[in-house]
Amino acid sequence: MTQQMNGIQSPRFRIEDYFSGRTQAWGIFQDRFGKPRRQFQVDIEGIPYDDRFELIEDFLYDDGQTERRVWTITKKGENGYEGCADDVLGTACGIVNGNTLNWRYKFMLSISGRKWKVEFDDWFFQLSDDILLNRARVNKLGIRLGEATIVFSRLSNAQGKEDANEKRGLLTSRRAA
Repeated sequence: MTQQMNGIQSPRFRIEDYFSGRTQAWGIFQDRFGKPRRQFQVDIEGIPYDDRFELIEDFLYDDGQTERRVWTITKKGENGYEGCADDVLGTACGIVNGNTLNWRYKFMLSISGRKWKVEFDDWFFQLSDDILLNRARVNKLGIRLGEATIVFSRLSNAQGKEDANEKRGLLTSRRAA
């Protein structure tokens, strides 16, 4: 349960702690009018290294499309993070305040077969040791295109293996159809 401690929400959010190991997420993207456009599931594996953290995200969308994004994240000072991934333009920057992380970056987003340069303004809220909520606004040239809402759940190692096998079976059955 999240508690107020000296004006800071706890548990204190740290990317390298929350995402170490296996995590699963479910999300929805809504357009700027609030109409749901796309649902997705994400299997995530976090791997710590001495000076950085690697986050491997495997997306499965409701239309059967899959996507992999690999983030390399570096801690900057007590409350800061920087990150990069293939479709990220430049460097993503994040600041932690208690149980909250604000993560901002420019991204090449695929929409209907075209690439669009957009800006993400992500807000992560760690609600408990295992649950993380994310609201991400997507803008282009200062105009809001839409918003993603994602809930993350940390998995035990046994759960992670079972869920990965289940996802592989789901992907195989969708490809065969």
